[in-house]
Amino acid sequence: MSSYSSLVPDAQDLWFLPLGGTGEIGMNMNLYGHAGQWLMVDCGVTFDEPLVAPYLNAGPAGKHHVVAPDPAFITQQREQLAGLVITHGHEDHVGAVAAIWPRLNCPVYTTPFTAEILHRKLAQAGLAGKVPVRVITPDSQVQIGPFLVHWLAITHSIPEPQALLIETAVGTVLHTADWKIDAQPISGKPFDAGLYRQLGNTGLLAVVGDSTNALKPGFSISERICGEGLNTMIKQCTGRVVVSCFGSNIARLISLARIAQKTGRYMALLGRSLENMLGVARKTGYWPDDLEIVDKSHIGYLPPSEVLVVATGSQGEPRAAVNRLAIDASPFFELEAGDTVIFSSIVIPGNEKAVERLIEKLQKKQVQVIQSEDSDVPIHASGHPCQEELKLMYQWTKPYIAIPVHGEPEHLQAHADIAKSLGVQRTYVGRNGDLYLLAPQPGIRRNRVKAGRIALTQ
Repeated sequence: MSSYSSLVPDAQDLWFLPLGGTGEIGMNMNLYGHAGQWLMVDCGVTFDEPLVAPYLNAGPAGKHHVVAPDPAFITQQREQLAGLVITHGHEDHVGAVAAIWPRLNCPVYTTPFTAEILHRKLAQAGLAGKVPVRVITPDSQVQIGPFLVHWLAITHSIPEPQALLIETAVGTVLHTADWKIDAQPISGKPFDAGLYRQLGNTGLLAVVGDSTNALKPGFSISERICGEGLNTMIKQCTGRVVVSCFGSNIARLISLARIAQKTGRYMALLGRSLENMLGVARKTGYWPDDLEIVDKSHIGYLPPSEVLVVATGSQGEPRAAVNRLAIDASPFFELEAGDTVIFSSIVIPGNEKAVERLIEKLQKKQVQVIQSEDSDVPIHASGHPCQEELKLMYQWTKPYIAIPVHGEPEHLQAHADIAKSLGVQRTYVGRNGDLYLLAPQPGIRRNRVKAGRIALTQ
């Protein structure tokens, strides 16, 4: 095992070191170094991936169901780890905490909704009550070692997404995490541009930002527009309607429950992740009291025209609910000719073949299948910024340095090009394991730390 004991930031240094999520989409794990200590931001997983990053061109490799970044660098010096901040509750940001925390043994900071997700994961791992989870009110600030961390409200596709303003004695960084500009979110407050405009007057050193949609022109659409599109589509359907979407999107579930009310349907959930997320939303006050979800065991007894089911499996996962319906393996009901399956999602790169196979099975059953890219009305809204949103963020915040993360190499480069076009003086496009020097002298040291992947049992 390599020793990194000599790689310690001093009081004049501010460093950024991604161990996961830079050069790929998923399994985010980031470190900030200053004054002899480190701050970790996010600790996520990805699914059905090889243990070698695709951009390394290392040839074919077997896939593992749950994969996380290798935390070896920081576990070797965990005495210098001041804390772990989780920005929001998506699996690629929080999914590895239960497995990796015993190697870190540090306080974990996050907001109430994400804390509830995390507590459930810790309980499943036998760590209930053993991990110091500090629940932070959104819009708060907390001193974590030499880092003063401000939680900033932002909009995304899950409750309580937070950008982080990380302030040190030698410079301040905006870590956007996942975000978009949504003026009409279904859940939570609208995007507050004023919050980010204020940063433009503060001499911000760097923005470390989401690059997922940096190749897409224009703006992402609002979750409310997506809900209107789904309502238009579902009210035209005559048989059962099954909608598959990402289980963590509480706003999408709220929209669908309201559509069920308007169209005279009963809504049920199929899939553990959906049921768990509904429980989290109810416990933290994000689920409206007037929206009813019926027990899935009742669905088979209802007339098809009164059924709306939200099901897991939008990426073609063989064990998920939609695939079970496609092969008549669900104990609750069977799909029939005249039913409709709506994919309120995009196909994540790498899942194309699995989704194609799933759609073929559904079409053989004479089920109408509607994917978001083929729909005449919007039935999916991304949670990430497109090009015009990235431009606005740089116009508002005016950082000296831009560091694109949360994207594959082509996304990172497109993001950097946008930042340059807006007058950002330094842009650094790197990969996991590269050490970004923010202060005192900006630069990048390639492959400074060995960044790898580990398989997690699940």
